Amino acid sequence: MSDTPALRVADLSQNSPTSFDIRPDSAAMTALASELDLRGLRKLRFTGEINAQNQRDWHLTGMLGATALQVCVVTLEPMTTRIDVPVERFFLAGMETSDEPEVEMPEDDNAELLGSHIDPQAVMVEALALAIPHYPRKEGVELGEAVFTAPGQEPMRDEDTRPFAGLAELQDQLKKDR
Repeated sequence: MSDTPALRVADLSQNSPTSFDIRPDSAAMTALASELDLRGLRKLRFTGEINAQNQRDWHLTGMLGATALQVCVVTLEPMTTRIDVPVERFFLAGMETSDEPEVEMPEDDNAELLGSHIDPQAVMVEALALAIPHYPRKEGVELGEAVFTAPGQEPMRDEDTRPFAGLAELQDQLKKDR
């Protein structure tokens, strides 16, 4: 995406934090917007630091800010979504992994297996993908109800599918018959 390299763990300081400030250029943001199926991406910035947790583990904390251009799923009009989220990852040297096809998810989904490098840019892309609304909707816009039926038939509405809707009508009918 850009020329921000991954940080080699062996080069990180155990005694002081390693800061990063990632601001991709417009070409990188265009490529990322395409990858994430966005109409566009503006003002993307990821800042933070990496600290030693103990002798072998590392802790990344940061703040992700971005402006995503999306399409409203109700009106199909362009819209802007502002994202400002804190990001936290733990890189653990002693994390257990499994080759089994099905594995229990760890309680902390911010923990990752420590490799030879820590890539804040990859963390930024992952955090952005998770923070972007999958079904963006303009403020105040409601989907409403669509009703379809065959000609000559009475349409079935959402309220007709409720399990106790018929009971209320039956109760009203019984009261009238008394």
